[in-house]
Amino acid sequence: MLPHDTPELAALDLLCSVARLGSLGQVAQRHHVSQPAVSMRMSQLERKLGLHLLDRDQSGTRLTPDGERVVAWSQRVVGEAEALMAAVEGLRAQRRSRLRVAASFTVADQLVPGWLATLDGAMPDLSVTVEVSNSAGVLERVLDGTVDLGFVEGRVDPPSAVATAAVRDDRLAVVADPAHPWARRATPVTGDELAATELAVREPGSGTREVLEGALAPFGGLRSRLELGSTEAILAAARAGRGPVVLSLLAVASDLAAGRLVEIPTSGLDLGRVLRAAWLAERGLSPLATRLLEIAGS
Repeated sequence: MLPHDTPELAALDLLCSVARLGSLGQVAQRHHVSQPAVSMRMSQLERKLGLHLLDRDQSGTRLTPDGERVVAWSQRVVGEAEALMAAVEGLRAQRRSRLRVAASFTVADQLVPGWLATLDGAMPDLSVTVEVSNSAGVLERVLDGTVDLGFVEGRVDPPSAVATAAVRDDRLAVVADPAHPWARRATPVTGDELAATELAVREPGSGTREVLEGALAPFGGLRSRLELGSTEAILAAARAGRGPVVLSLLAVASDLAAGRLVEIPTSGLDLGRVLRAAWLAERGLSPLATRLLEIAGS
């Protein structure tokens, strides 16, 4: 613990300037303060230290022997303080140009690359790291402070420590390969039919799975025959004729456009959802995270 009579760094910095310049007037100009203010700070410093540091006369200001010793020590202290603040500013600059993001699989695959391309176009020196996880994993990264901003899907119920904002609407689509019998039927698939069908689904904690489970709850719940840890793996199963799957319309758009899969109309099912950004409420958003959120919501 520092003694109560430890002088302020600013006063020691002024004393070092007096030693270099030998004039209170020049010191005042250098530090952008008035000469009386410099004189007052030097008097206060002498009283605090209990030492006579300066001799003043019409020819200027000179250090006393005690003043010379205090200046020698002060130069080391002030130099270390300057080094400290330079290092701190380096950290600030690094934080201003670094962004840590976590995103759920659908958002990471379909949306984040475009958002980051827009951000990078405006800030080419930006350094970004993106972690990909399911929505539950993203919220964990946000909560433990390892990312600045997270993006989740599904009907999440985040902890009170996490703030969220809607980014865009999305919906799940039932899709199958063109040879599947549902691809040729004339009527929509009902909730009862989908609930009775064994599906390839994402793992627990996935936002896609949470929405699907919620939609099928009134019809007896979800039946799964295969759990896969990525959207691409489920798409591969659907393309291979392993049965219908339920995924974000964002994730299946290219397969639908290419004719590899077809969308199956449904009836009586609520498959809509909102994609959300999440961040630690007490920390708030950095300028970079704020800009990314603006891009995501535009």
